[in-house]
Amino acid sequence: MFKNWLKIAFINYRKNWLSTCINLLGLSLGLTAFLLVFLNWQDEKSYEKWIPEGDNVFYIERILGPKNYNSVSSYPFLDTSKKLFPEIQNFSVINYWDSSKSRLLADGRSSYATYADVSEDFFKVLPFPLVAGSYDNLFVDESSIALSEDVAKQLFGEDYKQSIGKTITKDDTGKKVVVQAIYKLPSESENTIFRPGYAMRHEGIKYDKNTWSNHGFFGFYRLKPNTNIAELENKLSALQNKELNIALKKEGWPLLQRPIQIRLVNVKEMRLESKTGGLQGVDKKAIVILLSLAGLILLLSGINFINLNTAQASQRAKEVGVRKSLGGSKKSLVFQFLVETFILYFLAFIISIVLLEYLLPFYGKFLGKTIKIGSPILYLYTFLIVVVFAFISGIIPSVYLSNFKPIETLKGNFSRSKHGIWLRNSVLTIQIIISSFFIISSLVINKQVNHMMEKDLGFNGEQVYQLDFMKDSWANDFNYRKYNLYKEKIKHFPGVIDVTGSFQTIGNGVQGSTAIKYKRDSTKYVDAGVGAIDLNFIKFYKIKFAAGRDFNPKLTSDTTRGIIVNEAFVKDIGWTNQEAVGKQMSSGTDAKAKDLEIIGVVKDFNFGDVQREVSPVMFFNYDRFWTKNALMNLQIKLTPENMDENLARIKKYWETEVEAGYPLQGEFINKTFAKTFDKYKKQQTLFSVLNIMVLTVALLGLFALSSLMIEQKLKTVVIRKTLGASDSQLIMVLTKQFLVITLVAVLISVPISYFFMNEWLKDFAFRIDMPWFPYIASLILLLILTFVVVSIKAYQATKVNLVKYLKYE
Repeated sequence: MFKNWLKIAFINYRKNWLSTCINLLGLSLGLTAFLLVFLNWQDEKSYEKWIPEGDNVFYIERILGPKNYNSVSSYPFLDTSKKLFPEIQNFSVINYWDSSKSRLLADGRSSYATYADVSEDFFKVLPFPLVAGSYDNLFVDESSIALSEDVAKQLFGEDYKQSIGKTITKDDTGKKVVVQAIYKLPSESENTIFRPGYAMRHEGIKYDKNTWSNHGFFGFYRLKPNTNIAELENKLSALQNKELNIALKKEGWPLLQRPIQIRLVNVKEMRLESKTGGLQGVDKKAIVILLSLAGLILLLSGINFINLNTAQASQRAKEVGVRKSLGGSKKSLVFQFLVETFILYFLAFIISIVLLEYLLPFYGKFLGKTIKIGSPILYLYTFLIVVVFAFISGIIPSVYLSNFKPIETLKGNFSRSKHGIWLRNSVLTIQIIISSFFIISSLVINKQVNHMMEKDLGFNGEQVYQLDFMKDSWANDFNYRKYNLYKEKIKHFPGVIDVTGSFQTIGNGVQGSTAIKYKRDSTKYVDAGVGAIDLNFIKFYKIKFAAGRDFNPKLTSDTTRGIIVNEAFVKDIGWTNQEAVGKQMSSGTDAKAKDLEIIGVVKDFNFGDVQREVSPVMFFNYDRFWTKNALMNLQIKLTPENMDENLARIKKYWETEVEAGYPLQGEFINKTFAKTFDKYKKQQTLFSVLNIMVLTVALLGLFALSSLMIEQKLKTVVIRKTLGASDSQLIMVLTKQFLVITLVAVLISVPISYFFMNEWLKDFAFRIDMPWFPYIASLILLLILTFVVVSIKAYQATKVNLVKYLKYE
């Protein structure tokens, strides 16, 4: 029996080869798109699986207000919470970025490696396997260092395990430290953001050990198992607000206007669930949206399958009638049609796996990461998804076909069934709703991305190349002396117009902030970015003034008291631009920053991502406070003539005479800033690709469906033509039904698309008003495509042989 079912299945596949190919194509594309996005989702969820009892390790972030999140804590908050709350077993500061590196020297060898600034219990929170030495009493001061196995090998060769107790020199500061432990990093196959080449005690702890108002430490807890997280968050929030208000009152600042909430995020979920992005976050919302859209494509493929199978029902109605007349049960018929469905889905599964293996490297490269199929179990899960989906999409036409009444089908009355027409029209409507949603969404996303890219950024970064210091140190004014020395030297190179520097660099966002208040009314205050700049910075970038003036290097008052703020600063504090000029301010930036005066207000310009609002910033000459060592870059403006040659000369000088042995790190400012658009352009590209896939699947399905339905009406067409109907009248009659369905479907899709796109746009500070043209364009485009696709088959129908269809009438 099963053998006969297989024969019948392949006879039907061959007979209806067009719909079979369309089903295979649609299902393969839908499965491939879904699996690609799903693999990325699974990849993001696989981080930090290596951490023993990782379910008990949490990252700490602060909620300052609606959509206002902060990623850092004060050291006394971390230390005090550990002492007060028994649920907390250990805590550690972990300030680590994989882009930050430093050079170590030992035994005539060197290693240029990433590093983590940590506190005492680092290896209790993140227990990297110990290779040599001991973690006992490690990081109690700044004299010890722990090396990764790789760095230890680079510095000490194959006898690296014997290096415990040996001395290493930090190249940037000349400081000597003793190797106390060697640890093993997770294997390359493990997904983790924690791969420090070495770890040392954070130098800032000694300065801020008792300062509740200085938040500069990324904090992590290891909690006891089964800790009530919500309850602990409440206790931590109460501690934070109480102690911070005491500190603010003591320092002469107003109390918190809004209580701060502490939020604990499991380290395994930090990349996806952290509101601040943690140490290295991703856009979870974008991934979920793409996963949902890929799921819609899979759904669309299934709908295509249901629609085409029910449309072919009339071709198999007599088969069903004969089998039922001969004693075939409904159950056996359902099972037979399900087997046919599973065969098609299985073939689509094989095709999608082949496509997946081919496309995965390109997809990973596009996302800027390596995505691997971690385990063969994924194939099993995928196959189970296929089986479930095949059952759901196969059971509807199977039950539908098995319900035919033998007498009616043998008489040939099925094609006039209102139930069959209603089902096909309903499913076709859903298809077009999904297609319309994709078209509208794609156009809205394109307009928003283009809107951001065309925004006036408020500065002119043309021909500006930023050269970063790879060898830097805050000790002995090393950075200060290096900046001033090489600024003057580079300035005299051929093709150099000017050189400047800044603590906050364009394209990288505002990285550090401080509180600043109006001296006459302490309730007027704002948290502002620390805008330590060289005095020529504003003129260098042609930043425009909204009020006041630029710094005058000849005026002592400007270089000791004067500050310039941006419009966002003025808006937050509640003044007009003109009112702000001349106001006396006091800042927590430095002990010497208690007597400041606003001398100018610049128009808002973007330091970073244009998705976010421009942050308040106060600008001042870098050399008056602790920030004198914070300028660790040269921003060089070049003439357009011979720019490549002149830049190559600067690079060669830098690599050979300034930072020999260090990799050169530099980039044009405009290119750096352009990277802030990368994720939106990738979303735009992915959405466009998905949109093309949706339209392809939907239109091919529409073509096959219209072909089958028009074939069922050929006798009607012939009769109308015999009675004198023109070709154009016949084409209009045959396409009218599909055009009406398209019109209704697009109208239904409008409020759905508006809701979801409006929610997506809410995340952008600089956003478009919801445009009307995507909705009109979707309607016109789908009506045209529907008419073209259906009219092709309709036109062919008008050219049929009249005698062939009327000779028995």
